[in-house]
Amino acid sequence: MTQTSRALLPLLLLLPILLTGCGADKEEGTARTAAGLDAAAKTWGVAPELVYVTEVSGYTVFQESVGEYEGQFAAAYRSKDRATRFGLFVDRGTLTADNCSKQPLGEVTAKRVSCERDGDAWYRKAGASHEYAIPRNGVVIELIAGTEKVDRAVLRKAAEAVHRPDDAELAELLPATNGADT
Repeated sequence: MTQTSRALLPLLLLLPILLTGCGADKEEGTARTAAGLDAAAKTWGVAPELVYVTEVSGYTVFQESVGEYEGQFAAAYRSKDRATRFGLFVDRGTLTADNCSKQPLGEVTAKRVSCERDGDAWYRKAGASHEYAIPRNGVVIELIAGTEKVDRAVLRKAAEAVHRPDDAELAELLPATNGADT
């Protein structure tokens, strides 16, 4: 979905949502995360189970990119120097040895998709795009970039670090509140 991530950036909307909470015990924090995640997902127009994040040294989430794109959850991560970026896309589905090469890689539909199993993920390549796709709990999480922009090792690290957001990570996905208390 390299083309998707490129097309996504100009289509992004800033989302006004505030998080609540201060110090709380672990159980309350989990409930607050779930409530915050539900509220954020509703604002973005996606199901909460589609919201995932990752972390890779040298890359941060581009806040304005976070939200719904063609029914999926999407977020762009860019390098600190802003020279490179990769997209994270999450949609319902499965990815198996039988269907991996039949699923288009982003918007690269005319190119043959090659698939290589790498741990719990699939490394996929088509044309000048490549991705790590992780099937998990009825969704497929895709981390995609141009082969000339982001190397495979970066995408692999991003794939290994994919997880559901906690309160702090959820706050990073949301737009700044311009000094307002949250």
